[in-house]
Amino acid sequence: MFSIHRSLAAFGAFPEVEVPSPDRGGAAPADLATMVTTAMNLIAWAGTAAGVVGVLVTGTMMAISHQRGESSEHMSRLGLVLGGCILVATAGPIVQFFFDAPGA
Repeated sequence: MFSIHRSLAAFGAFPEVEVPSPDRGGAAPADLATMVTTAMNLIAWAGTAAGVVGVLVTGTMMAISHQRGESSEHMSRLGLVLGGCILVATAGPIVQFFFDAPGA
């Protein structure tokens, strides 16, 4: 990318501009990191609560359909809800595995 930009700049297509790069030592500001962690924790709790509500609603719908003698595709719905629960439960550890700093 930089070599293309420099090649085009040699022909006068783009002016050479030096953009300053702030040096923060590779870390986010402490206040931002705290707010992001808090937001991610709240989202994780909301996802867990949504999964529990989804399982309860699906179970209720299964019970009502069974009592009426109807057959529906509630097992596929339950599978989707449980798949979502697994996704929410494993999202944090997967992200931490790939993006956590070594030795931290």
